[in-house]
Amino acid sequence: MAGLADSGSNPDVDLLYDINGLAKAAPPWFDRIMEFVGEYGLLFAMVLLVLWCWWTVRRRGGEDAAPSVAALAWAPLAAGVAVLVNVPIRGFVERPRPFNDHEGLEVLVDGKTDYSFVSDHATITMALAVGLFVANRRFGLVGLGIALLEGFCRVYMGVHYPTDVVGGLALGTAVALLLSPLAMALLTPVARAVERSPRAGWLIRARGRHHTEESRVATGTRNGAPGAEERDLAA
Repeated sequence: MAGLADSGSNPDVDLLYDINGLAKAAPPWFDRIMEFVGEYGLLFAMVLLVLWCWWTVRRRGGEDAAPSVAALAWAPLAAGVAVLVNVPIRGFVERPRPFNDHEGLEVLVDGKTDYSFVSDHATITMALAVGLFVANRRFGLVGLGIALLEGFCRVYMGVHYPTDVVGGLALGTAVALLLSPLAMALLTPVARAVERSPRAGWLIRARGRHHTEESRVATGTRNGAPGAEERDLAA
Protein backbone atom coordinates (compact mmCIF):
# COMPACT_ATOMS: atom_id res chain seq x y z
CA MET A 1 0.00 0.00 0.00
CA ALA A 2 3.03 2.26 -0.26
CA GLY A 3 1.66 3.68 -3.49
CA LEU A 4 -1.45 5.05 -1.84
CA ALA A 5 -0.83 8.51 -3.25
CA ASP A 6 2.01 8.04 -5.76
CA SER A 7 0.25 9.82 -8.58
CA GLY A 8 0.17 13.60 -8.69
CA SER A 9 -3.17 13.47 -10.52
CA ASN A 10 -5.28 12.57 -7.51
CA PRO A 11 -7.03 15.14 -5.28
CA ASP A 12 -4.97 14.18 -2.24
CA VAL A 13 -1.71 15.15 -3.95
CA ASP A 14 -3.25 18.18 -5.65
CA LEU A 15 -4.42 19.53 -2.29
CA LEU A 16 -1.00 18.77 -0.82
CA TYR A 17 0.66 20.96 -3.45
CA ASP A 18 -1.95 23.70 -3.07
CA ILE A 19 -1.53 23.96 0.72
CA ASN A 20 2.23 23.46 0.70
CA GLY A 21 2.47 26.04 -2.06
CA LEU A 22 1.47 28.62 0.54
CA ALA A 23 4.76 27.86 2.33
CA LYS A 24 6.70 28.54 -0.87
CA ALA A 25 4.99 31.90 -1.30
CA ALA A 26 5.38 32.94 2.35
CA PRO A 27 8.45 34.79 3.68
CA PRO A 28 11.05 32.65 5.49
CA TRP A 29 10.25 34.14 8.90
CA PHE A 30 6.61 33.11 8.59
CA ASP A 31 7.60 29.55 7.63
CA ARG A 32 9.80 29.37 10.75
CA ILE A 33 6.80 30.37 12.84
CA MET A 34 4.62 27.75 11.16
CA GLU A 35 7.32 25.15 11.70
CA PHE A 36 7.38 25.81 15.44
CA VAL A 37 3.59 26.09 15.71
CA GLY A 38 2.95 22.89 13.75
CA GLU A 39 5.65 20.84 15.45
CA TYR A 40 5.38 22.00 19.07
CA GLY A 41 3.25 25.11 19.57
CA LEU A 42 -0.23 23.71 19.07
CA LEU A 43 0.49 20.61 21.14
CA PHE A 44 1.63 22.89 23.96
CA ALA A 45 -1.48 25.03 23.49
CA MET A 46 -3.68 21.94 23.87
CA VAL A 47 -1.96 21.00 27.12
CA LEU A 48 -2.46 24.53 28.44
CA LEU A 49 -6.12 24.42 27.40
CA VAL A 50 -6.68 21.17 29.31
CA LEU A 51 -4.99 22.65 32.39
CA TRP A 52 -7.05 25.83 32.10
CA CYS A 53 -10.26 23.80 31.89
CA TRP A 54 -9.20 21.78 34.96
CA TRP A 55 -8.49 24.99 36.91
CA THR A 56 -11.90 26.37 35.93
CA VAL A 57 -13.72 23.17 36.90
CA ARG A 58 -12.07 22.87 40.31
CA ARG A 59 -12.69 26.54 41.15
CA ARG A 60 -16.36 26.26 40.23
CA GLY A 61 -16.83 23.05 42.19
CA GLY A 62 -20.34 21.57 42.19
CA GLU A 63 -21.58 18.02 41.86
CA ASP A 64 -20.17 17.73 38.33
CA ALA A 65 -16.59 18.56 39.35
CA ALA A 66 -15.47 14.95 39.78
CA PRO A 67 -16.96 13.65 36.48
CA SER A 68 -15.53 16.66 34.65
CA VAL A 69 -12.04 16.11 36.07
CA ALA A 70 -12.37 12.42 35.21
CA ALA A 71 -13.13 13.38 31.61
CA LEU A 72 -10.13 15.71 31.59
CA ALA A 73 -7.95 12.89 32.87
CA TRP A 74 -9.24 10.72 30.03
CA ALA A 75 -8.16 13.28 27.39
CA PRO A 76 -4.38 12.63 27.61
CA LEU A 77 -4.97 8.94 28.20
CA ALA A 78 -7.05 8.82 25.01
CA ALA A 79 -4.25 10.55 23.12
CA GLY A 80 -1.77 7.95 24.36
CA VAL A 81 -4.05 5.04 23.42
CA ALA A 82 -4.66 6.53 19.97
CA VAL A 83 -0.92 6.83 19.31
CA LEU A 84 -0.46 3.18 20.32
CA VAL A 85 -3.28 2.16 17.98
CA ASN A 86 -1.55 4.11 15.20
CA VAL A 87 1.65 2.03 15.47
CA PRO A 88 0.26 -1.08 13.72
CA ILE A 89 -1.71 1.09 11.28
CA ARG A 90 1.48 2.80 10.11
CA GLY A 91 3.25 -0.53 9.82
CA PHE A 92 0.42 -2.01 7.76
CA VAL A 93 -0.07 0.92 5.36
CA GLU A 94 3.67 1.77 5.02
CA ARG A 95 3.00 5.06 3.29
CA PRO A 96 6.16 7.11 2.66
CA ARG A 97 6.31 10.78 3.57
CA PRO A 98 5.08 12.95 0.68
CA PHE A 99 8.51 14.53 0.08
CA ASN A 100 9.90 11.07 -0.68
CA ASP A 101 7.54 10.53 -3.62
CA HIS A 102 6.85 14.05 -4.87
CA GLU A 103 9.27 16.72 -5.98
CA GLY A 104 9.02 20.45 -5.49
CA LEU A 105 7.60 20.43 -1.96
CA GLU A 106 8.69 23.01 0.59
CA VAL A 107 9.61 20.80 3.56
CA LEU A 108 9.89 22.84 6.75
CA VAL A 109 11.02 20.04 9.09
CA ASP A 110 13.98 17.73 8.49
CA GLY A 111 14.59 14.28 9.87
CA LYS A 112 11.18 12.72 9.25
CA THR A 113 12.07 9.11 8.35
CA ASP A 114 9.01 7.23 9.62
CA TYR A 115 5.83 6.49 7.70
CA SER A 116 3.23 9.14 6.95
CA PHE A 117 -0.22 7.58 7.52
CA VAL A 118 -1.69 8.51 9.90
CA SER A 119 -0.46 11.78 11.38
CA ASP A 120 0.49 11.44 15.05
CA HIS A 121 0.13 15.18 15.63
CA ALA A 122 -3.41 15.21 14.24
CA THR A 123 -4.27 12.09 16.22
CA ILE A 124 -2.99 13.47 19.53
CA THR A 125 -4.56 16.92 19.23
CA MET A 126 -7.93 15.52 18.15
CA ALA A 127 -8.03 12.95 20.96
CA LEU A 128 -7.24 15.72 23.45
CA ALA A 129 -9.88 17.98 21.90
CA VAL A 130 -12.62 15.34 22.00
CA GLY A 131 -11.76 14.38 25.58
CA LEU A 132 -11.89 18.06 26.46
CA PHE A 133 -15.27 18.41 24.73
CA VAL A 134 -16.65 15.59 26.88
CA ALA A 135 -15.65 17.57 29.96
CA ASN A 136 -16.62 21.07 28.80
CA ARG A 137 -18.21 22.09 25.50
CA ARG A 138 -16.78 25.61 25.35
CA PHE A 139 -13.20 24.51 25.98
CA GLY A 140 -13.78 21.52 23.69
CA LEU A 141 -14.78 23.71 20.76
CA VAL A 142 -11.57 25.69 21.14
CA GLY A 143 -9.68 22.40 21.26
CA LEU A 144 -11.35 21.20 18.06
CA GLY A 145 -10.26 24.40 16.34
CA ILE A 146 -6.67 23.81 17.49
CA ALA A 147 -6.78 20.22 16.20
CA LEU A 148 -7.97 21.34 12.76
CA LEU A 149 -5.26 24.01 12.65
CA GLU A 150 -2.68 21.37 13.58
CA GLY A 151 -3.80 19.25 10.66
CA PHE A 152 -3.49 22.19 8.28
CA CYS A 153 0.02 22.94 9.58
CA ARG A 154 1.21 19.38 8.97
CA VAL A 155 0.26 19.63 5.29
CA TYR A 156 1.60 23.19 5.05
CA MET A 157 4.94 21.92 6.38
CA GLY A 158 5.13 19.27 3.66
CA VAL A 159 5.36 16.30 6.02
CA HIS A 160 1.87 14.81 5.57
CA TYR A 161 -0.77 14.28 2.90
CA PRO A 162 -4.24 15.71 3.63
CA THR A 163 -5.57 12.15 4.01
CA ASP A 164 -2.91 11.49 6.68
CA VAL A 165 -4.44 14.33 8.64
CA VAL A 166 -8.03 13.20 8.04
CA GLY A 167 -7.05 9.72 9.19
CA GLY A 168 -5.44 11.14 12.33
CA LEU A 169 -8.47 13.28 13.16
CA ALA A 170 -10.75 10.27 12.67
CA LEU A 171 -8.54 7.98 14.77
CA GLY A 172 -8.29 10.46 17.63
CA THR A 173 -12.06 11.00 17.58
CA ALA A 174 -12.87 7.28 17.45
CA VAL A 175 -10.60 6.33 20.35
CA ALA A 176 -11.68 9.24 22.56
CA LEU A 177 -15.41 8.69 21.95
CA LEU A 178 -15.70 4.91 21.73
CA LEU A 179 -13.68 4.26 24.86
CA SER A 180 -15.10 7.23 26.76
CA PRO A 181 -17.95 5.30 28.50
CA LEU A 182 -15.51 2.70 29.83
CA ALA A 183 -12.97 5.34 30.81
CA MET A 184 -15.58 7.43 32.63
CA ALA A 185 -16.90 4.37 34.45
CA LEU A 186 -13.39 3.68 35.73
CA LEU A 187 -12.12 7.22 36.31
CA THR A 188 -15.19 8.86 37.86
CA PRO A 189 -15.14 6.74 41.06
CA VAL A 190 -11.43 7.48 41.37
CA ALA A 191 -12.09 11.20 40.98
CA ARG A 192 -14.85 11.08 43.61
CA ALA A 193 -12.52 9.24 46.01
CA VAL A 194 -9.85 11.89 45.46
CA GLU A 195 -12.49 14.59 46.03
CA ARG A 196 -13.21 13.14 49.48
CA SER A 197 -9.54 12.99 50.40
CA PRO A 198 -8.42 15.68 52.89
CA ARG A 199 -5.03 15.96 51.21
CA ALA A 200 -5.76 15.45 47.52
CA GLY A 201 -9.27 16.88 47.35
CA TRP A 202 -7.92 20.19 45.97
CA LEU A 203 -7.29 18.39 42.68
CA ILE A 204 -11.05 18.13 42.18
CA ARG A 205 -12.40 21.11 44.11
CA ALA A 206 -10.76 24.30 45.33
CA ARG A 207 -10.14 24.57 49.08
CA GLY A 208 -13.17 25.87 50.94
CA ARG A 209 -15.43 25.18 47.97
CA HIS A 210 -16.90 22.03 49.47
CA HIS A 211 -18.14 23.90 52.57
CA THR A 212 -19.58 26.68 50.42
CA GLU A 213 -21.53 24.22 48.27
CA GLU A 214 -22.91 22.40 51.30
CA SER A 215 -24.08 25.69 52.81
CA ARG A 216 -25.70 26.72 49.55
CA VAL A 217 -27.57 23.41 49.22
CA ALA A 218 -28.73 23.61 52.84
CA THR A 219 -29.96 27.18 52.42
CA GLY A 220 -31.75 26.33 49.19
CA THR A 221 -33.43 23.36 50.80
CA ARG A 222 -34.71 25.45 53.69
CA ASN A 223 -36.06 28.03 51.28
CA GLY A 224 -37.66 25.36 49.15
CA ALA A 225 -35.84 26.55 46.03
CA PRO A 226 -32.50 24.81 45.60
CA GLY A 227 -30.30 26.55 43.01
CA ALA A 228 -29.44 24.83 39.78
CA GLU A 229 -25.75 24.42 38.97
CA GLU A 230 -24.51 24.90 35.42
CA ARG A 231 -23.56 21.52 33.98
CA ASP A 232 -20.19 21.56 32.26
CA LEU A 233 -19.97 17.83 31.68
CA ALA A 234 -20.85 17.33 28.02
CA ALA A 235 -21.92 13.74 28.35
